[in-house]
Amino acid sequence: GILYIDEVADMPRETQNKILRVLVEQQFERVGGTKRVKVDVRIISSTSQNLEAMIADGRFREDLYHRLAVVPVMVPGLAERREDIPYLVDNFMKQIARQAGIKPRRIGDDALAVLQAHNWPGNVRQLRNNVERLMILARGENPEAPITADLLPSEIGDVMPRTPNQSDQHIMALPLREAREQFEKDYLIAQINRFGGNISKTAEFIGMERSALHRKLKSLGV
Repeated sequence: GILYIDEVADMPRETQNKILRVLVEQQFERVGGTKRVKVDVRIISSTSQNLEAMIADGRFREDLYHRLAVVPVMVPGLAERREDIPYLVDNFMKQIARQAGIKPRRIGDDALAVLQAHNWPGNVRQLRNNVERLMILARGENPEAPITADLLPSEIGDVMPRTPNQSDQHIMALPLREAREQFEKDYLIAQINRFGGNISKTAEFIGMERSALHRKLKSLGV
């Protein structure tokens, strides 16, 4: 069979010893048992930590590492693959709805834009938690209406870059032309962050030619 070990780096040293012994001997003894049970198992493990650094610190067994790292696969953080976020959100919403026995919901374009712009230090797990939060908070609303960004927590929803002098009072003190330029600058920076710095995708989404977007960014000092 297949055994999946999530966050393998979090295993205590004693558990590491036991897993290594099973991999080496291809057998184990059940708790309270007296007979050895043979196993034919393939292990898939994951971690968000640097195992080589943990080995150097003596916190992870090097021999276990080499047993597990037969075919290592490096998965970039969610901030480096923002284009995956709409598909992940859709999958999570269907999965959560199925588990809760409720009808799947749609997520609004505004909420999706915010989710794509966030950096997600907690990666996919953090994204799923926020999707679940959205579905819980939106339960009392019209099930046919899309879920909007106002239900997102402030640490996720505040994606527009802010500077100390960019308060509402500051904007209100500007002439229309300068205020519009400030808004355009903030908007474009947020969209560029949303698409991971990809100018072509940003231009396609906002409806501008790539060359025109480059000129606009240059004129705004971005």
